Amino acid sequence: EAASNLLYDSLKLNKMGLSRDVMQMAYKGHQYLQEKGSLRNSDILAIVDFSQSSKEKRFYIVDTRNFKVLMNTFVAHGKNSGLNRAERFSNIPESLQSSLGFYVTKNTYFGKHGLSLRLAGMENGFNNNAEARAIVMHGAEYIGPHRINSSYMGRSFGCPAVPQAQSKEAINILKDGTCLFIYHPTQQYLHGSKILNS
Repeated sequence: EAASNLLYDSLKLNKMGLSRDVMQMAYKGHQYLQEKGSLRNSDILAIVDFSQSSKEKRFYIVDTRNFKVLMNTFVAHGKNSGLNRAERFSNIPESLQSSLGFYVTKNTYFGKHGLSLRLAGMENGFNNNAEARAIVMHGAEYIGPHRINSSYMGRSFGCPAVPQAQSKEAINILKDGTCLFIYHPTQQYLHGSKILNS
């Protein structure tokens, strides 16, 4: 907890809209995956905070070794998760909803959205179908500062899509074995996550 508080305070993450509780959860899961040997690059921690509106920069990439925020930008949620705010989540194929929990990033590939990043869901029942559902990180034109005056940002089929202009940088920072945490204060997840309750 001390380490996560130190990161949180020195990086002034409160000013960027991230709550201390979410940082603590993210850090806990990051440590858990590191101890299990799941992370090839344990310096990087990425957080998607779906308790925030889609018009806020609710995606954070933190370098925990060098105490830097490498990126803070917009991120889309799934079409069936909600309009401006994500409210519903699913691990079921074809649900077009986002999935909560901890992921470990895998390799990149070029798909219909260009450079994309495969994500392995580490939590049974919450996100372990991510690969089967082709839930990946990719760039999208439907999200970004140019959409800030719309009633809500564009939404994905469940992928954490980021603005096209930043997607390559984000994917290259995160690829090959870093921790990604997708958060929302859904009680079912907070109580059901084996990682958070470990």
